[in-house]
Amino acid sequence: MKAFSGFTMSLLLFLAFVLFYSASGQVTQAVFNDVYYDASAPTQCLAEPGITMYGGGIIVNPEFSYGTYGWTVSGQGEIAERVSPTNNGFMVAYNRKLPLDSFSQKVLLEKGKFYMFSAWVQVSEGSETVSAVFGTGGGEFTPGGSVVAEHGCWSLLKGGITTNSSGLVDVLFESKNSSKEIWVDNVALQPFSKKQWQFHQDKIIEKVRKSKVRLHVTYPYSKAGVGGATVLIKQTKPGFAFGCGMNSHILKSTDYQNWFASRFRFTAFTNEMKWYSTEKKQGQVNYTIADAMLKFSQDNKISIRGHTIFWDDPKYQSDWVRTLSPEELREAAERRINSVVSRYAGKVIAWDVVNENLHFSFLEDNLGKNASSIYFSKAYKLDPSARMFVNEFNTIEFGGDVKVSPWNLKKRLEGMLSYPGNEDIPAGIGVQGHFGPGQPNLAYMRSTLDILATTGAPIWLTEVSVEPGPNQAQYLEEVLREAYSHPAVEGIIIFAGPLPAGFSATALTDMNFDSTPAGDVVDKLIKEWKSEDLKAQTDDAGFFGTSLLHGEYEITVIDPITNSSSTSRIEVTKDSSEKIFHLQTE
Repeated sequence: MKAFSGFTMSLLLFLAFVLFYSASGQVTQAVFNDVYYDASAPTQCLAEPGITMYGGGIIVNPEFSYGTYGWTVSGQGEIAERVSPTNNGFMVAYNRKLPLDSFSQKVLLEKGKFYMFSAWVQVSEGSETVSAVFGTGGGEFTPGGSVVAEHGCWSLLKGGITTNSSGLVDVLFESKNSSKEIWVDNVALQPFSKKQWQFHQDKIIEKVRKSKVRLHVTYPYSKAGVGGATVLIKQTKPGFAFGCGMNSHILKSTDYQNWFASRFRFTAFTNEMKWYSTEKKQGQVNYTIADAMLKFSQDNKISIRGHTIFWDDPKYQSDWVRTLSPEELREAAERRINSVVSRYAGKVIAWDVVNENLHFSFLEDNLGKNASSIYFSKAYKLDPSARMFVNEFNTIEFGGDVKVSPWNLKKRLEGMLSYPGNEDIPAGIGVQGHFGPGQPNLAYMRSTLDILATTGAPIWLTEVSVEPGPNQAQYLEEVLREAYSHPAVEGIIIFAGPLPAGFSATALTDMNFDSTPAGDVVDKLIKEWKSEDLKAQTDDAGFFGTSLLHGEYEITVIDPITNSSSTSRIEVTKDSSEKIFHLQTE
């Protein structure tokens, strides 16, 4: 990596020049204006560290080509550059006493920018979680991502930070086990302006959410095209699953029913399918409320996510469940999964099988370490038409909860799918998305989605909410747009709704069912993520081409001579690019 050269020295001095003058914004804007976002997230542990993303960005000496230049000791311990047998130089923090004992570099962050972080790391022995941390002064630290690093190979630590103020921060590394050395190479911190960030979002939306299609109108008795035919295009169902949580209040309120049915085509019941709701007393199973909500959804063509078969948090077990012996619990759990999945098989599009089984382990502690894997298999056998999901919180919301880091969630899903017989189960990743009242860390969120996308499994945000605060509506919109613009995200369910139905945290209406600012955001995005009605005419050969958001459409063709009309229905998907849809007049 690191032979000293005049070119590298010039580059280093140039980066230092950029860092020094970044306060004015002039040099930084010129240098980074055309930087494109790097969504790669290599998941293999490599014999040699991978590339330095963005050439290091604003990090000075990112590849340690010049020893420890630009870096200082953080806390206690010592730092040094070492060279591998392949002549690769890297930085080492050793003789550490505390978790944050490592090395750091001061960088100037600018308000309103998004900073993507990456580094290749390993530890001196075994394996250990290594985190990137941003020290903002006064003993405050903001987590920026983590990875389980191993000895003998290099793992990518990818994350980021979104800033709401300008100032100097320390970029450093953390590992709870101070007895192990931290080895780091190829560090990068790349800033993106809001304009650049949104450019990437728009680019992905055009590429992933839309397809260019051609309509060809002919007469039924001839293959000749009908020139000058009027074509009316109306989207009847969006292809992207944007839905809302639903609770039992909807059974008693026509206002709630009308509000919901006029907006959403996807839902999850907030509590009504959960074990503690359907079997409050042992042996007394009651699906009356869930059945009624299912009927309302079906009557209004609303697809349902099954939430949830089991919940691994011991706090959310019915009292009678907690008193069972392991063998009694196994029998009760068997009855539960057979009952709920069989009842709703073919009526839901997905199941959250064992909710939050990284944070908690009620089933594993009582029934064995493979409990989640076994129930994954049983649920799929009972309902092979549905996709089986893991579902966790804090994976995209907060980089400091290393238990549910994207790497650990990825590993959990892959472990469940590697259980004998589970290899071909269609699986999905649910990340809940419960955000606090402060600014969401969209840089960390994006990097997390990049990592999870490497599984190849579709990602859903399953329970999005933003706690009340002066910028609640703005932050909700930012989170939803970030999710919608990621190619691996196939659906979003917001756990929000009308205030009269008890949704006080993220209320979308007031007590009179008038929209709140957060509700206005949701209504705006529903409209934006659905194609507007379009009226056009075919060319002389009977063709008309356009770009359409994915979804189901009703196409009406009006004959230019007889004025007669005919209506067809088509579905535009990611596989429809450049496809010709053949339509006929009456």
